[in-house]
Amino acid sequence: MSERKVLNKYYPPDFDPAKIPKLKLPKDRQYVVRLMAPFNMRCKTCGEYIYKGKKFNARKETVMNELYMGLPIFRFYIKCTRCLAEITFKTDPENTDYAMEHGATRNFQAEKLLEEEEKKITKDREEEELNNPMKVLENRTRDSKMEMEVLENLQELKELNQRQASVDFEGMLGTYKELEQRTKEQEKEEDERETREMLERALVKRLRDSDSDSDQENSSRPKKPSTDRPTDILTTDRLTDPQGLSVGGVKKAKVESWERSVGGLGGGGVLGTLVVRKKPVTSVPKPGTTVTPAGSNTQTVSKAAATVLMEATKPITAQNGSSSLSLLGAYSDSDDSNNSE
Repeated sequence: MSERKVLNKYYPPDFDPAKIPKLKLPKDRQYVVRLMAPFNMRCKTCGEYIYKGKKFNARKETVMNELYMGLPIFRFYIKCTRCLAEITFKTDPENTDYAMEHGATRNFQAEKLLEEEEKKITKDREEEELNNPMKVLENRTRDSKMEMEVLENLQELKELNQRQASVDFEGMLGTYKELEQRTKEQEKEEDERETREMLERALVKRLRDSDSDSDQENSSRPKKPSTDRPTDILTTDRLTDPQGLSVGGVKKAKVESWERSVGGLGGGGVLGTLVVRKKPVTSVPKPGTTVTPAGSNTQTVSKAAATVLMEATKPITAQNGSSSLSLLGAYSDSDDSNNSE
């Protein structure tokens, strides 16, 4: 299979290039080329401005009988973008530029005109010096005098600048270093002050937060229930004022759990005053028995009542080791009992 992009073509052994017929083309033939406007121009027909860089499909031809040092000159034909009038310009190898020929005028030629004027003056001067030696001497004297004036003016300007602008570079550097060091110290102090203020604000905020948290905890914390129990009355001694009102209780140091329910085995508690032993019923004398006198009976009854009251202040011990409560009763005076009998 042959290559798709062939670089070398096959020439047979009997190939003779002289047998190829040559085309006879005119020397002034035209080619269509794509170019950009080489300068700013204005159309003479409609006044349209055509700016440098505008693209055109131009016709190119070689100018006959015009050469510059053996270089051919080319002419280009373009059309105005507005009125389609034909505009022509050609190359200028002498000035490395393009020359306007027909159909438009070139704009912004001030620099070019100035250069042409300078060239013209230089050319005229050279022609004068060539034919007149005295003119050469005059021109040299004028040039040297002008150079001396320029040098004097330059020297005066230098002296004036040195007089007015005496700069102490060492002092300037020292001042700049001091200013830079002072600026750094101020920045450092400001940073420390800001850091201190931030820490103080953070500390105050933390203290406020801790105070608010403690207040919330105290408000939300439930109150501890009282350790006193209803059965503690059995193990508490209360003081009474002379009118019989309760003043307060004195808690014992340590009380066993079984004593809280039934009280202690010994000693009088609060309920000790309420426990009273029942008075024994006196027997009625049978007929025929002797009756003791009223006075002796009264003394016996009073002694018995006193004994009962003394025993009632102490708790009565049961067989199982726990104190039992006596029956509550009211005893009348000894005189009332005797009268009732």
